[in-house]
Amino acid sequence: MLAPGFADAVHDAQGTFRAVMDALARPGLLQRLDAGLEPPAPLTSELAAIALALTDADTPVWLDAGLAAAPEVAAYLRFHTGAPLTDDPARAAFALIRDPARCPPLSRFAQGTPAYPDTATTLVLALDAIASGEGLRLTGPGIDGAVRIALTPLPEGFVAQLAENHAGFPLGIDLILTAPGRVAGLPRSIAVTEG
Repeated sequence: MLAPGFADAVHDAQGTFRAVMDALARPGLLQRLDAGLEPPAPLTSELAAIALALTDADTPVWLDAGLAAAPEVAAYLRFHTGAPLTDDPARAAFALIRDPARCPPLSRFAQGTPAYPDTATTLVLALDAIASGEGLRLTGPGIDGAVRIALTPLPEGFVAQLAENHAGFPLGIDLILTAPGRVAGLPRSIAVTEG
């Protein structure tokens, strides 16, 4: 049996959308994301909520190996969003990453073009934990001075990849970071350094 989507499709999608937009507008500041979903494993409630709120038939979605290996996840996303799934990360509008430690290099995803930087892939990562006040140092638009944020787990060399991603601005990918009940944004306009 297919797991249900949002209990209140309009209001729950709007609440998720607002949390994500606030997270991207205020990089590194945690926003509450209480989706109340029970999607098929290994899809998390937060990944599911963001997919349901932000994807549709015009937004190809790439799934990491763990998510792609679960046919129930594909069926859930297709039914609730209509989004086509792609095997090519460079063709994805959104990429759902359940295992951030094994995330492909950011350069494998669509970077956008000078005329259409908004055609870049948005990565949505399911982290075990996000903590504010420690860890990585973020500076840039939407941040007063600097913000610190600790993300667990991350792939090897991730800070260097983020620096390369930022150097290509306005091209590059944006990241939506999730943890149980939380979401934070890491847009391409933000500079990230080790704490």
